[in-house]
Amino acid sequence: MKLLYLMLMIQNTLFLKWLTIFVSIIIVTLILWNTYNFFVLFKIEERAKMEIIASAQKELASNKDLNASTALPLAILENNSNIPLILVDENGVISSWENLDSIKAQDPDYLQEQLEIMKSENTPIAVPYTKNKMNYVYYRNSDLLNRLTYYPIALILILGLFLTVIYMMFTSSKIAEQNKLWTGMAKETAHQIGTPLSSLLGWIAILKTENVHDKYVKEIENDVYRLNTIASRFSKIGSLPELKQGNIVGIIRETYDYLELRSSKQISFSFVTSKEEIHTNLNQELVSWVIENLITNAIDAMQGKGSVAINISSDAKRIKILVADTGKGMTKSQFKQIFKPGYTTKKRGWGLGLSLSKRIIEDYHKGKIFVKKSEIGKGTVFQVTLNKIGSD
Repeated sequence: MKLLYLMLMIQNTLFLKWLTIFVSIIIVTLILWNTYNFFVLFKIEERAKMEIIASAQKELASNKDLNASTALPLAILENNSNIPLILVDENGVISSWENLDSIKAQDPDYLQEQLEIMKSENTPIAVPYTKNKMNYVYYRNSDLLNRLTYYPIALILILGLFLTVIYMMFTSSKIAEQNKLWTGMAKETAHQIGTPLSSLLGWIAILKTENVHDKYVKEIENDVYRLNTIASRFSKIGSLPELKQGNIVGIIRETYDYLELRSSKQISFSFVTSKEEIHTNLNQELVSWVIENLITNAIDAMQGKGSVAINISSDAKRIKILVADTGKGMTKSQFKQIFKPGYTTKKRGWGLGLSLSKRIIEDYHKGKIFVKKSEIGKGTVFQVTLNKIGSD
């Protein structure tokens, strides 16, 4: 029931993730659409305002009566305080300008540059000057309108950041729930293995009374012991393991001997160590699991034929364990990928062995595990580094 509940939680999280993304896209689309409509409306209003200003310019230019009031057209012209404009005659000569930098406007090149910008942004408004002459009003978008054009970009960036945060939250939540699922499965597996283990121990006791050869009984006991170790490993997943002082050489040799005996005779094994006893703080069952993963991966990479070599050395602070094979090797792009959960090159692999090994070594034992070197067709060397007792 717990596993089913966790699976349902993961499905619900995925649904909420996609629902949030879909709703966010709709919101962004609506905001952008409304912003565009507002921009178009604002631009139309600025055009209407410029047409009124052009009419005021026409009124002043055509007014021949010195006694006629010019208060209204002058008030209209003075009211324009935010839209830059340039008045040009029919020959393209600039006659006046408004709302430009007064200092820079003393430079004809600056005025010409602003005129080109105005030509690119808006269609000029013709202003009849006399019967046969025509002036043209060129204008640029106001600063407010220009800022409005950048608003959708800023909005998209903000919402993009918002969606990124949401995605990271959902991803971390998904990973956490998946970890709970794997932890639940592991503990359930350990529980299920416990029942037949007890039965097997009983059958071993019976075999001893039936005068079965001691060698066979001993090997069966070793396999039962290995199953018990596996069950204990699975039961420890999801909880912080207890570390005790132990001889890393002896633990690795025990795993090495067990796998060598049960591997193909076409695989040659070698075990080299600088000392027979090198002590460190560790969890014996989990460290042996890491070594077992590395050796079985090496055997799989060689497809049952080749050599596996283990080399253990140490200095004042560190213990270095090398596991080398003569398998198919890998590319440099795979050096980090192989430690990601779910990544595997095997047809029937789950891609969990190396990711669990990385967690055991780096999270629980504060060490390092990585691919030291690998060549396609020549083999791979994994390195595990642990702290010696008394070192930081």
